[in-house]
Amino acid sequence: MACEDPKNPPAGDSPPTGWKAEPADPDTAVAPLPHKPGRTPRREQADILLVIAAGGVLGAFARYGATLIWPTPATGFPWTTFLINVTGCAAMGVLMVLITERLTVHPLVRPFLGTGVLGGYTTFSSYILDAHRLLENGHGGTALLYLAATLTAALAAIWTTVGLTRLVVRPRSAGTAGEPATGSPSGQEGRA
Repeated sequence: MACEDPKNPPAGDSPPTGWKAEPADPDTAVAPLPHKPGRTPRREQADILLVIAAGGVLGAFARYGATLIWPTPATGFPWTTFLINVTGCAAMGVLMVLITERLTVHPLVRPFLGTGVLGGYTTFSSYILDAHRLLENGHGGTALLYLAATLTAALAAIWTTVGLTRLVVRPRSAGTAGEPATGSPSGQEGRA
């Protein structure tokens, strides 16, 4: 079977729009940035990395602050990490619908908020370390419950907030300020 060209879909198939049209890692793609004279792709990539780093600092500060306010005992259920990961996934669901389907935003908003702030806020490493700590302290049942509950709640949070955001926030309309009616905020659907 021959590979299909994503830029020329077979007759009857419409090209993907919104998040489906995004490259595998759109937060680090240089192409969506508005071109400015004298700016090289290297400089544009540096801008993306700077906003990701700035957002990451803010997200990590928020997570660290939460662990200071609500510390977890060595043998207790890690509620703080659980709630951080679930609320981070919920926020990601809202964010992705807003910036890929509903609003037109600057191309650096997604890497700043998505990869930076929410990436720094959520914590897979602490999730695994918390489970490991519970196992080492003889609380295997709690560790398994924590692992399963976090995964289930995080997936439910993102699924629910995506659906609710789509219901509550109206799609952007065609012709508003010269922006595309559907697809990616940059109007560069299907660009990899």
